[in-house]
Amino acid sequence: MLYQLHEIQRSILHPLSHIAGTSAQFYTSPYSPLSYTPFSKRLAATFDLVHRIGKEYQKPAFGITETIVHDTAVPIVERIVAEKPFCKVIHFERQFPEFVSRPNDPKLLLVAPLSGHHATLLRDTVRALVPNHEVYITDWIDARMVPLKLGPFHLDDYVDYIRDFITLLSPDLNVMSVCQPTVPVLAAISLMASENNPAYPRSIIMMGGPIDTRKSPTSVNDLATKKPYEWFKNHVIYTVPYKYPGYLRKVYPGFLQHAGFVAMNPDRHLTSHYDYYLQLIKGDGESADAHRTFYDEYNAVLDLAGEFYLDTIRVVFQEHLLPKGEWTVRGKPVRPQDITKSALLTVEGELDDISGPGQTQAAHDLCTGIPAHRQEDLVVPRAGHYGIFSGRRWREQVAPKIAAFIRSH
Repeated sequence: MLYQLHEIQRSILHPLSHIAGTSAQFYTSPYSPLSYTPFSKRLAATFDLVHRIGKEYQKPAFGITETIVHDTAVPIVERIVAEKPFCKVIHFERQFPEFVSRPNDPKLLLVAPLSGHHATLLRDTVRALVPNHEVYITDWIDARMVPLKLGPFHLDDYVDYIRDFITLLSPDLNVMSVCQPTVPVLAAISLMASENNPAYPRSIIMMGGPIDTRKSPTSVNDLATKKPYEWFKNHVIYTVPYKYPGYLRKVYPGFLQHAGFVAMNPDRHLTSHYDYYLQLIKGDGESADAHRTFYDEYNAVLDLAGEFYLDTIRVVFQEHLLPKGEWTVRGKPVRPQDITKSALLTVEGELDDISGPGQTQAAHDLCTGIPAHRQEDLVVPRAGHYGIFSGRRWREQVAPKIAAFIRSH
Protein backbone atom coordinates (compact mmCIF):
# COMPACT_ATOMS: atom_id res chain seq x y z
CA MET A 1 0.00 0.00 0.00
CA LEU A 2 2.91 2.34 0.74
CA TYR A 3 4.08 2.22 -2.88
CA GLN A 4 0.58 3.18 -4.07
CA LEU A 5 0.47 6.07 -1.60
CA HIS A 6 3.84 7.23 -2.88
CA GLU A 7 2.53 7.21 -6.44
CA ILE A 8 -0.50 9.25 -5.39
CA GLN A 9 1.84 11.77 -3.76
CA ARG A 10 3.93 11.90 -6.92
CA SER A 11 0.83 12.54 -9.04
CA ILE A 12 -0.07 15.46 -6.78
CA LEU A 13 3.43 16.92 -6.66
CA HIS A 14 4.13 16.58 -10.38
CA PRO A 15 1.84 19.40 -11.59
CA LEU A 16 2.90 21.61 -8.66
CA SER A 17 6.54 21.02 -9.53
CA HIS A 18 5.84 21.81 -13.18
CA ILE A 19 4.05 25.04 -12.27
CA ALA A 20 6.89 26.05 -9.96
CA GLY A 21 9.46 25.39 -12.69
CA THR A 22 7.52 27.49 -15.19
CA SER A 23 7.08 30.28 -12.64
CA ALA A 24 10.82 30.32 -11.98
CA GLN A 25 11.41 30.95 -15.69
CA PHE A 26 8.96 33.88 -15.64
CA TYR A 27 11.12 35.53 -12.97
CA THR A 28 14.47 34.84 -14.66
CA SER A 29 13.86 35.23 -18.40
CA PRO A 30 15.23 38.54 -19.78
CA TYR A 31 12.13 38.64 -22.01
CA SER A 32 9.73 38.58 -19.06
CA PRO A 33 8.78 41.88 -17.35
CA LEU A 34 8.44 39.94 -14.08
CA SER A 35 12.19 39.37 -14.03
CA TYR A 36 12.72 43.12 -13.46
CA THR A 37 10.52 43.39 -10.36
CA PRO A 38 12.18 44.10 -6.97
CA PHE A 39 11.87 40.57 -5.55
CA SER A 40 12.27 38.63 -8.78
CA LYS A 41 15.47 36.80 -7.74
CA ARG A 42 14.03 35.63 -4.42
CA LEU A 43 10.80 34.51 -6.04
CA ALA A 44 12.66 32.73 -8.83
CA ALA A 45 14.90 30.98 -6.29
CA THR A 46 11.90 29.89 -4.24
CA PHE A 47 10.04 28.52 -7.25
CA ASP A 48 13.15 26.76 -8.53
CA LEU A 49 13.74 25.09 -5.15
CA VAL A 50 10.10 23.96 -4.97
CA HIS A 51 10.41 22.60 -8.51
CA ARG A 52 13.48 20.53 -7.69
CA ILE A 53 12.10 19.20 -4.41
CA GLY A 54 8.88 18.09 -6.08
CA LYS A 55 10.13 16.81 -9.44
CA GLU A 56 10.68 13.17 -10.36
CA TYR A 57 14.30 12.38 -11.18
CA GLN A 58 15.00 10.10 -14.13
CA LYS A 59 18.13 8.05 -14.72
CA PRO A 60 20.89 10.44 -15.90
CA ALA A 61 23.09 9.76 -18.91
CA PHE A 62 26.77 8.92 -18.56
CA GLY A 63 27.53 11.81 -20.89
CA ILE A 64 31.06 10.58 -21.64
CA THR A 65 31.50 11.41 -25.31
CA GLU A 66 35.26 11.99 -25.55
CA THR A 67 38.54 11.24 -23.83
CA ILE A 68 42.19 12.16 -24.31
CA VAL A 69 44.63 9.38 -25.23
CA HIS A 70 48.26 10.41 -25.70
CA ASP A 71 47.27 14.05 -26.28
CA THR A 72 44.72 13.05 -28.92
CA ALA A 73 40.98 13.64 -28.56
CA VAL A 74 39.21 10.31 -29.03
CA PRO A 75 35.41 10.04 -29.35
CA ILE A 76 33.57 7.60 -27.06
CA VAL A 77 30.58 5.52 -28.17
CA GLU A 78 28.46 3.49 -25.73
CA ARG A 79 27.77 0.00 -27.06
CA ILE A 80 25.72 -2.70 -25.34
CA VAL A 81 27.69 -5.96 -25.51
CA ALA A 82 25.50 -8.11 -23.25
CA GLU A 83 21.92 -7.85 -22.06
CA LYS A 84 19.97 -9.80 -19.47
CA PRO A 85 16.60 -9.08 -17.83
CA PHE A 86 18.13 -7.22 -14.88
CA CYS A 87 21.38 -5.91 -16.34
CA LYS A 88 23.21 -4.93 -19.47
CA VAL A 89 26.93 -4.43 -20.05
CA ILE A 90 28.03 -1.22 -21.73
CA HIS A 91 31.35 -0.84 -23.51
CA PHE A 92 32.76 2.68 -23.65
CA GLU A 93 34.28 2.11 -27.06
CA ARG A 94 37.05 4.49 -28.03
CA GLN A 95 36.86 5.51 -31.68
CA PHE A 96 40.51 6.10 -32.61
CA PRO A 97 41.26 8.13 -35.74
CA GLU A 98 42.94 6.29 -38.59
CA PHE A 99 46.19 8.17 -38.07
CA VAL A 100 46.46 7.01 -34.43
CA SER A 101 47.61 3.47 -33.66
CA ARG A 102 45.21 1.75 -31.26
CA PRO A 103 46.96 1.10 -27.92
CA ASN A 104 46.87 -2.40 -26.47
CA ASP A 105 45.21 -1.23 -23.25
CA PRO A 106 43.92 -3.77 -20.70
CA LYS A 107 40.24 -4.71 -20.58
CA LEU A 108 38.42 -3.75 -17.39
CA LEU A 109 34.95 -4.83 -16.28
CA LEU A 110 33.65 -2.25 -13.80
CA VAL A 111 30.90 -3.82 -11.68
CA ALA A 112 28.64 -1.03 -10.49
CA PRO A 113 26.73 -1.34 -7.21
CA LEU A 114 23.11 -2.46 -7.16
CA SER A 115 22.20 -0.60 -3.99
CA GLY A 116 19.87 2.23 -4.93
CA HIS A 117 21.62 4.50 -7.40
CA HIS A 118 22.14 3.92 -11.10
CA ALA A 119 25.49 2.92 -12.59
CA THR A 120 25.90 6.54 -13.71
CA LEU A 121 26.99 7.23 -10.13
CA LEU A 122 30.36 5.89 -11.37
CA ARG A 123 30.59 8.47 -14.15
CA ASP A 124 33.74 10.02 -12.65
CA THR A 125 35.17 6.53 -12.16
CA VAL A 126 34.71 5.70 -15.84
CA ARG A 127 35.99 9.09 -16.98
CA ALA A 128 39.31 8.53 -15.20
CA LEU A 129 39.72 4.93 -16.38
CA VAL A 130 38.76 5.18 -20.04
CA PRO A 131 41.92 6.95 -21.30
CA ASN A 132 44.03 3.92 -20.33
CA HIS A 133 41.63 0.96 -20.41
CA GLU A 134 38.95 -0.70 -22.50
CA VAL A 135 36.17 -0.09 -20.00
CA TYR A 136 32.98 -2.13 -19.65
CA ILE A 137 30.38 -1.46 -16.96
CA THR A 138 27.37 -3.30 -15.56
CA ASP A 139 24.28 -1.14 -15.97
CA TRP A 140 21.65 -2.56 -13.59
CA ILE A 141 17.99 -2.21 -14.57
CA ASP A 142 15.27 -0.80 -12.33
CA ALA A 143 13.35 -3.83 -11.04
CA ARG A 144 10.01 -2.07 -11.48
CA MET A 145 10.71 -2.01 -15.23
CA VAL A 146 11.25 -5.79 -15.47
CA PRO A 147 8.05 -7.75 -16.20
CA LEU A 148 7.16 -10.37 -13.62
CA LYS A 149 7.13 -13.11 -16.28
CA LEU A 150 10.93 -12.77 -16.63
CA GLY A 151 11.33 -14.36 -13.23
CA PRO A 152 12.92 -13.43 -9.89
CA PHE A 153 16.39 -12.08 -9.26
CA HIS A 154 18.24 -13.53 -6.27
CA LEU A 155 21.77 -12.94 -5.02
CA ASP A 156 22.67 -16.25 -6.70
CA ASP A 157 21.43 -14.80 -9.99
CA TYR A 158 23.71 -11.79 -9.46
CA VAL A 159 26.66 -14.16 -9.05
CA ASP A 160 25.64 -16.01 -12.23
CA TYR A 161 25.44 -12.73 -14.15
CA ILE A 162 28.98 -11.79 -13.12
CA ARG A 163 30.32 -15.21 -14.10
CA ASP A 164 28.67 -14.91 -17.52
CA PHE A 165 30.02 -11.39 -18.06
CA ILE A 166 33.55 -12.40 -17.08
CA THR A 167 33.41 -15.38 -19.43
CA LEU A 168 32.09 -13.21 -22.26
CA LEU A 169 34.83 -10.59 -21.93
CA SER A 170 37.74 -12.94 -21.25
CA PRO A 171 40.57 -13.61 -21.79
CA ASP A 172 42.93 -11.06 -20.26
CA LEU A 173 40.16 -9.33 -18.31
CA ASN A 174 40.50 -7.31 -15.13
CA VAL A 175 37.53 -6.93 -12.77
CA MET A 176 36.86 -3.95 -10.53
CA SER A 177 33.93 -3.87 -8.10
CA VAL A 178 32.74 -0.85 -6.14
CA CYS A 179 30.95 -1.24 -2.80
CA GLN A 180 28.04 -3.74 -2.80
CA PRO A 181 29.25 -6.03 -5.63
CA THR A 182 32.55 -6.90 -3.94
CA VAL A 183 30.78 -9.83 -2.26
CA PRO A 184 29.06 -11.43 -5.30
CA VAL A 185 32.09 -10.67 -7.50
CA LEU A 186 34.39 -12.49 -5.09
CA ALA A 187 31.91 -15.36 -5.02
CA ALA A 188 31.73 -15.53 -8.82
CA ILE A 189 35.50 -15.60 -9.25
CA SER A 190 35.87 -18.12 -6.40
CA LEU A 191 33.41 -20.51 -8.07
CA MET A 192 35.21 -20.13 -11.40
CA ALA A 193 38.54 -20.87 -9.69
CA SER A 194 37.11 -23.96 -7.97
CA GLU A 195 36.00 -25.24 -11.38
CA ASN A 196 39.38 -24.40 -12.99
CA ASN A 197 37.56 -22.15 -15.42
CA PRO A 198 40.17 -20.71 -17.81
CA ALA A 199 38.28 -17.39 -18.01
CA TYR A 200 39.75 -16.15 -14.75
CA PRO A 201 40.49 -12.41 -14.42
CA ARG A 202 44.09 -11.24 -14.42
CA SER A 203 43.45 -8.90 -11.52
CA ILE A 204 40.68 -8.22 -9.02
CA ILE A 205 40.17 -4.71 -7.62
CA MET A 206 37.74 -4.39 -4.70
CA MET A 207 36.76 -0.96 -3.42
CA GLY A 208 34.88 -0.05 -0.25
CA GLY A 209 32.83 -3.24 -0.02
CA PRO A 210 31.22 -5.29 2.78
CA ILE A 211 33.35 -8.42 2.55
CA ASP A 212 33.23 -8.81 6.35
CA THR A 213 30.86 -6.37 8.06
CA ARG A 214 31.90 -7.58 11.49
CA LYS A 215 34.97 -5.36 11.14
CA SER A 216 34.44 -1.65 11.98
CA PRO A 217 30.64 -1.87 11.73
CA THR A 218 28.93 1.31 10.55
CA SER A 219 25.42 2.67 11.03
CA VAL A 220 24.44 0.89 7.80
CA ASN A 221 25.64 -2.42 9.22
CA ASP A 222 23.93 -1.75 12.56
CA LEU A 223 20.58 -1.17 10.85
CA ALA A 224 20.87 -4.51 9.05
CA THR A 225 21.65 -6.43 12.24
CA LYS A 226 19.42 -4.79 14.86
CA LYS A 227 16.26 -5.80 12.99
CA PRO A 228 15.42 -9.47 12.35
CA TYR A 229 15.17 -10.82 8.83
CA GLU A 230 11.37 -11.04 9.06
CA TRP A 231 11.19 -7.31 9.88
CA PHE A 232 12.83 -6.43 6.57
CA LYS A 233 10.57 -8.87 4.75
CA ASN A 234 7.43 -7.36 6.27
CA HIS A 235 8.34 -3.65 6.39
CA VAL A 236 10.47 -2.69 3.36
CA ILE A 237 9.28 -5.00 0.57
CA TYR A 238 6.36 -3.71 -1.50
CA THR A 239 4.52 -4.56 -4.71
CA VAL A 240 5.13 -2.56 -7.90
CA PRO A 241 1.98 -0.62 -8.90
CA TYR A 242 0.00 -1.21 -12.07
CA LYS A 243 1.51 1.66 -14.12
CA TYR A 244 4.94 -0.02 -14.43
CA PRO A 245 6.05 -3.01 -16.56
CA GLY A 246 7.07 -4.83 -13.37
CA TYR A 247 3.51 -4.78 -12.01
CA LEU A 248 3.11 -7.16 -9.01
CA ARG A 249 6.87 -7.70 -8.64
CA LYS A 250 8.06 -7.52 -5.02
CA VAL A 251 10.74 -4.83 -4.63
CA TYR A 252 12.64 -2.73 -2.15
CA PRO A 253 11.49 0.65 -3.53
CA GLY A 254 13.97 3.30 -4.57
CA PHE A 255 12.08 6.03 -2.70
CA LEU A 256 12.60 4.14 0.58
CA GLN A 257 16.31 3.81 -0.15
CA HIS A 258 16.51 7.50 -0.96
CA ALA A 259 14.82 8.35 2.34
CA GLY A 260 17.45 6.24 4.07
CA PHE A 261 20.29 8.01 2.25
CA VAL A 262 18.95 11.41 3.31
CA ALA A 263 18.31 10.28 6.88
CA MET A 264 21.99 9.45 7.31
CA ASN A 265 22.96 13.13 6.92
CA PRO A 266 19.78 15.27 7.07
CA ASP A 267 21.55 18.43 8.23
CA ARG A 268 24.01 18.27 5.35
CA HIS A 269 21.22 18.04 2.77
CA LEU A 270 19.20 20.82 4.40
CA THR A 271 22.24 23.09 4.41
CA SER A 272 23.03 22.20 0.81
CA HIS A 273 19.54 23.17 -0.36
CA TYR A 274 19.63 26.42 1.59
CA ASP A 275 23.02 27.23 0.08
CA TYR A 276 21.54 26.51 -3.34
CA TYR A 277 18.73 28.99 -2.64
CA LEU A 278 21.31 31.67 -1.71
CA GLN A 279 23.38 30.87 -4.80
CA LEU A 280 20.38 31.50 -7.02
CA ILE A 281 19.69 34.83 -5.34
CA LYS A 282 23.33 35.89 -5.71
CA GLY A 283 23.45 34.73 -9.33
CA ASP A 284 26.23 32.22 -8.61
CA GLY A 285 25.43 30.06 -11.62
CA GLU A 286 28.51 27.84 -11.38
CA SER A 287 27.79 26.73 -7.81
CA ALA A 288 24.09 26.30 -8.56
CA ASP A 289 24.91 24.10 -11.57
CA ALA A 290 27.18 21.97 -9.39
CA HIS A 291 24.31 21.51 -6.92
CA ARG A 292 21.92 20.50 -9.71
CA THR A 293 24.41 18.05 -11.19
CA PHE A 294 24.98 16.35 -7.84
CA TYR A 295 21.31 16.05 -6.87
CA ASP A 296 20.19 15.03 -10.36
CA GLU A 297 22.33 11.95 -9.74
CA TYR A 298 21.71 11.56 -6.01
CA ASN A 299 17.93 11.76 -6.30
CA ALA A 300 17.68 9.30 -9.21
CA VAL A 301 17.12 5.89 -7.62
CA LEU A 302 15.94 2.47 -8.76
CA ASP A 303 13.97 -0.35 -7.16
CA LEU A 304 15.77 -3.53 -6.13
CA ALA A 305 14.25 -6.97 -6.62
CA GLY A 306 12.88 -7.91 -3.20
CA GLU A 307 14.45 -11.38 -3.15
CA PHE A 308 17.88 -9.96 -4.01
CA TYR A 309 17.65 -7.36 -1.23
CA LEU A 310 16.56 -9.92 1.37
CA ASP A 311 19.28 -12.38 0.31
CA THR A 312 21.86 -9.63 0.74
CA ILE A 313 20.58 -8.72 4.20
CA ARG A 314 20.79 -12.35 5.31
CA VAL A 315 23.98 -13.54 3.58
CA VAL A 316 26.15 -10.42 3.87
CA PHE A 317 25.00 -8.47 6.92
CA GLN A 318 23.30 -10.89 9.31
CA GLU A 319 24.90 -14.31 8.83
CA HIS A 320 28.30 -13.24 7.40
CA LEU A 321 28.40 -16.42 5.32
CA LEU A 322 31.30 -15.37 3.05
CA PRO A 323 33.94 -14.62 5.72
CA LYS A 324 32.77 -17.61 7.80
CA GLY A 325 33.27 -19.94 4.83
CA GLU A 326 29.65 -21.11 4.90
CA TRP A 327 28.20 -19.60 1.72
CA THR A 328 26.96 -21.82 -1.07
CA VAL A 329 25.68 -20.67 -4.48
CA ARG A 330 23.49 -23.16 -6.36
CA GLY A 331 24.67 -25.76 -3.86
CA LYS A 332 28.37 -25.12 -4.56
CA PRO A 333 30.63 -23.82 -1.77
CA VAL A 334 32.21 -20.39 -2.23
CA ARG A 335 35.95 -20.89 -1.62
CA PRO A 336 38.03 -17.71 -2.12
CA GLN A 337 41.10 -19.72 -1.12
CA ASP A 338 40.86 -21.50 -4.48
CA ILE A 339 41.76 -18.29 -6.34
CA THR A 340 45.44 -18.64 -7.24
CA LYS A 341 46.03 -17.05 -10.64
CA SER A 342 44.61 -13.55 -10.12
CA ALA A 343 46.16 -10.55 -8.40
CA LEU A 344 44.17 -8.76 -5.68
CA LEU A 345 44.03 -5.06 -4.80
CA THR A 346 41.71 -3.70 -2.10
CA VAL A 347 40.94 0.01 -1.73
CA GLU A 348 39.38 1.62 1.34
CA GLY A 349 38.71 5.14 2.55
CA GLU A 350 40.06 6.10 5.95
CA LEU A 351 36.79 7.87 6.82
CA ASP A 352 34.34 5.51 5.08
CA ASP A 353 31.07 5.52 7.06
CA ILE A 354 29.29 2.99 4.82
CA SER A 355 31.84 0.16 4.53
CA GLY A 356 34.09 0.65 7.52
CA PRO A 357 37.89 0.29 7.37
CA GLY A 358 38.90 -3.36 7.36
CA GLN A 359 35.72 -4.69 5.75
CA THR A 360 37.25 -4.78 2.27
CA GLN A 361 40.73 -5.70 3.47
CA ALA A 362 39.16 -8.91 4.78
CA ALA A 363 39.35 -10.22 1.21
CA HIS A 364 43.09 -10.77 1.73
CA ASP A 365 42.41 -13.05 4.70
CA LEU A 366 40.07 -15.13 2.54
CA CYS A 367 42.15 -15.29 -0.66
CA THR A 368 44.99 -17.31 0.87
CA GLY A 369 45.80 -18.98 -2.44
CA ILE A 370 47.01 -15.73 -4.00
CA PRO A 371 50.76 -15.24 -3.39
CA ALA A 372 51.64 -12.31 -1.15
CA HIS A 373 53.54 -10.52 -3.92
CA ARG A 374 50.31 -10.34 -5.93
CA GLN A 375 48.27 -8.83 -3.10
CA GLU A 376 48.16 -5.10 -2.36
CA ASP A 377 46.05 -2.82 -0.19
CA LEU A 378 45.44 0.92 -0.42
CA VAL A 379 43.89 3.02 2.33
CA VAL A 380 43.16 6.54 1.09
CA PRO A 381 43.81 9.14 3.82
CA ARG A 382 40.88 11.44 4.72
CA ALA A 383 38.67 9.84 2.06
CA GLY A 384 35.08 8.86 2.70
CA HIS A 385 33.10 6.23 0.85
CA TYR A 386 32.45 8.21 -2.33
CA GLY A 387 35.93 9.75 -2.28
CA ILE A 388 37.62 6.50 -3.27
CA PHE A 389 35.82 6.34 -6.64
CA SER A 390 34.97 9.96 -7.45
CA GLY A 391 36.47 13.38 -6.92
CA ARG A 392 40.01 14.65 -6.59
CA ARG A 393 41.42 11.84 -4.39
CA TRP A 394 40.05 9.24 -6.79
CA ARG A 395 41.59 10.93 -9.81
CA GLU A 396 44.94 11.80 -8.24
CA GLN A 397 45.60 8.86 -5.89
CA VAL A 398 43.39 5.87 -6.56
CA ALA A 399 43.01 5.74 -10.37
CA PRO A 400 46.80 5.91 -11.04
CA LYS A 401 47.34 3.16 -8.45
CA ILE A 402 44.76 0.92 -10.11
CA ALA A 403 46.22 1.51 -13.58
CA ALA A 404 49.72 0.66 -12.36
CA PHE A 405 48.49 -2.43 -10.49
CA ILE A 406 46.65 -3.80 -13.52
CA ARG A 407 49.69 -3.33 -15.77
CA SER A 408 52.09 -4.86 -13.26
CA HIS A 409 50.11 -8.08 -13.20
